[in-house]
Amino acid sequence: GLHTNPYIGILFFLILPAIFLCGLVLIPLGAWIERRRRAAGKTPSAVSWPRIDLNDPTHRTTAVIVFTLTVANIVVVSLAAYRGVEYMDSPQFCGQVCHTVMKPEFVAHESQPHSRVKCVECHVGPGASSFAMAKLAGTRRVLAVALRNYPRPIVASADQLLSAGDTCEKCHWSEKFHGDKVRRITEYANDEKNTESVTTLRVHVGGGNGRLGTATGIHWHMNVANEIDYIATDAERQVIPYVRMKDGRGTVREWAADGVTPEQLAKGERRRMDCQDCHNRPSHAIAATPERAVDESMALGHIPTTLPFIRREAVKVLKASHASQDAAVAEISRTLRKFYQSETPVSVTRAPEVDRAILAVQDLYRRSVFPEMKVGFGTYPNNIGHVDFPGCFRCHDDNHTSTDGKTIGQDCETCHAIE
Repeated sequence: GLHTNPYIGILFFLILPAIFLCGLVLIPLGAWIERRRRAAGKTPSAVSWPRIDLNDPTHRTTAVIVFTLTVANIVVVSLAAYRGVEYMDSPQFCGQVCHTVMKPEFVAHESQPHSRVKCVECHVGPGASSFAMAKLAGTRRVLAVALRNYPRPIVASADQLLSAGDTCEKCHWSEKFHGDKVRRITEYANDEKNTESVTTLRVHVGGGNGRLGTATGIHWHMNVANEIDYIATDAERQVIPYVRMKDGRGTVREWAADGVTPEQLAKGERRRMDCQDCHNRPSHAIAATPERAVDESMALGHIPTTLPFIRREAVKVLKASHASQDAAVAEISRTLRKFYQSETPVSVTRAPEVDRAILAVQDLYRRSVFPEMKVGFGTYPNNIGHVDFPGCFRCHDDNHTSTDGKTIGQDCETCHAIE
């Protein structure tokens, strides 16, 4: 607990114990080599096995010391192995050791509601086999990092992700009834006053146990009484041309998108819908657009709304391309200061607000754009909602039709009411 640098953890819990183990292995290895030398008829080495006589007090004392040290070695190695595994299961090891590769995921995780949940709790399944497979996969990734042949950006293969039952439902109860929740969406215009507009949505989250008659709202999709299967024809599950639903009464209905062929469906992935089909970025969400990131920061008070044109200028500098984060941070400061220095009253009377705005915009860039990994706004689709990515509209597009002519509707009031 005294170290904070992840590389010191590797030294203490991985490298030094490995050296210690290698030293212990040299003892039986030397004995085996000596045995082979003598079996081959070569001259024995000058060192010979000691003669032990436990009736001799000196020998007896030496044997006790050796036995005690052997027990101590076993304890040391066991503790080192335990601490090594524990350290390799920490978010610091996962996110900071391979800092360039996993930096986008680590930074996003640190600012999300699941920041106190360890990576392994969602990425390593239960049981020894899952643990072993995860460590083998980790070894392959370490080699990829060493050889610098990892993809940019890193995209998790959908078929390698754990099921919701092994992740989400360890903490969240799928049958819990949530009712309606109010969501307040604040946006700002690009004018001088950064004119604010607010949209209030009453989201019908719903949920509950269908057997008790409380299956309502968006979480109806995950109700235990309903079974929803779908076929996705792309790796990221953004194109869903087929949906099958079986309700609690056993009624089955199938929908297919216009123009889809049986051959296309046969090549797709068939899957039972669970939490992750909508909550696909629960711990690593990055703002979909610079506009959305700036609006949220302004609504939270991080970027002063009183600065003229700050919304427009902040979005502009966040959209610019840079070779690295350091270059971007320097350019953001230079560009915003230059803009407000041209407005003499602003630069003189509101210098603290300009400084605060620059720091907030730089922080947005650091948390959202990672040029080395080719990750930025909108790189990873987020299936909650339907504004920035298809999300709900992957199925609810009025384009999926059943054999009896009914479609999967797109009525706004199905999921929320605008107030």
